[in-house]
Amino acid sequence: MRVGIIALQHESNTFLPQRTTLEHFQAETLVTAQALINAFAAAHHEIGGFIEGLAQEHIEPVPIFAARAVPSGIVTAAAYEALLAQMLEELSRAGKLDGLLVAPHGAGVSENEPDMDGHWLTQVRRAVGPKLPIVSSLDLHANLSRRMVDACTAIIAYRSNPHLDQRQRGLEAASLIARTLRGEIRPTTAAAFPPVAINIARQETSEPPCTELLAAADAQLRRPGVLSNSCIFGFPYADVAEMGTSFVVVTDNDRPLGQALADELAQYVVRHREDFAGNLPEVDEAINQAMALEGPVCLLDVGDNVGGGSAADGTFIAQALHRRRIGPAFVCLFDPASVEQSAAAGAGATLSLAVGGKSDNLHGPPLAITARVSGIYDGKFRESQPRHGGKMQFDMGRCAVVETDSGLTILLTTRRTPPFSLQMLRCCSLQPGDFRILVAKGVNAPIAAYREVCRHFIRVNTPGVTTADMTLLPFTRRRRPMFPFEPLHAPRD
Repeated sequence: MRVGIIALQHESNTFLPQRTTLEHFQAETLVTAQALINAFAAAHHEIGGFIEGLAQEHIEPVPIFAARAVPSGIVTAAAYEALLAQMLEELSRAGKLDGLLVAPHGAGVSENEPDMDGHWLTQVRRAVGPKLPIVSSLDLHANLSRRMVDACTAIIAYRSNPHLDQRQRGLEAASLIARTLRGEIRPTTAAAFPPVAINIARQETSEPPCTELLAAADAQLRRPGVLSNSCIFGFPYADVAEMGTSFVVVTDNDRPLGQALADELAQYVVRHREDFAGNLPEVDEAINQAMALEGPVCLLDVGDNVGGGSAADGTFIAQALHRRRIGPAFVCLFDPASVEQSAAAGAGATLSLAVGGKSDNLHGPPLAITARVSGIYDGKFRESQPRHGGKMQFDMGRCAVVETDSGLTILLTTRRTPPFSLQMLRCCSLQPGDFRILVAKGVNAPIAAYREVCRHFIRVNTPGVTTADMTLLPFTRRRRPMFPFEPLHAPRD
């Protein structure tokens, strides 16, 4: 038997003015055929799980198409049309297939298709016909649409945040499609869409309230006939009709059971909705809390969450640390211009810089500093351990490390790079354990890496396009009513 593999992954922040182009995918990942196997076979990613799982089941994996880009703004119509055309062309050349394993992100938005993942999955379904089994992985931060559900035979979402189980979910998907092809099961998918948006700061799966919700989901898996279920927390930074929480239950040909169980999880979230609302400290309060703790302490810059598409050059926390002369402290800022200035001056030089705050006017002004250049680096590194996102090879572009007399060390990068690995510091001759405070531009994702050295994590309510307070974002397309934007007239626990 032959099972094809297709992936198109992008998390699109619709509140960013910048657009995501085809060049952004080409710079990150755009592969077909054997290059797909080479890129993902060893990765801690669901596609790696697809490949390994199919081999275990003695099914030939057929690599067709995979594309992904760093989370950022809406995908341009031209980029999406080019990617979709290439995907469908490669699919047409793949030969006879017995099934498909597909990997959308679930929060992709293009200029011409707000439900980008639902659209391309529907096009793939039309191309292969109604009967071919299609099993899909999905990011826990998907905004699930009815079109996604209708296009797929089964959907399996990541179960951990930070996302450390991606390869495991890929293995699960491969096993599910193998059992389907052998005629052992007939997967049937049901979904529920409660009118609740879970705050991004309440989405770490190893902490309450998520632990209780996942325990309820795990209990369902012990029911006869239940093949899989998924709690999908949603991506709150996309102004689309699908934004919000959802639940999927896959049963062995028992849709009524699946729907009842999906509804049960949805009702749980509605009853406990207040538990899933966030309340975070402001910058100075967070720094005060950090100073009262034994370090290293990680301050999570929620408003400039690079993994959520943000600018990566927000300065609110850096400004406060520098002003208060609190250190030793570390922050990473996307700033190609300052990298070039530092490189021109050379290692050991002292110069005046205005770092960060250049992408827009939402994430703080540039930070004016006098700093010593401690080194210039190529910015390439490899992460061998399972980390959020499953990526192993990283390229920050040319980098500069500069140090101020206030105790602040700043890593300046040429490319926006999510803080998913501590190797981003080590490849630039920095030891994370040397700092009392480390600033990571994320919410939950950095914890997988930074817990190696940090004793405490504090999420900080910084302004920006990934603000913790989603009620501040100018939504026009979301469902109504929806908690926390409007009150729900439903019982609460």
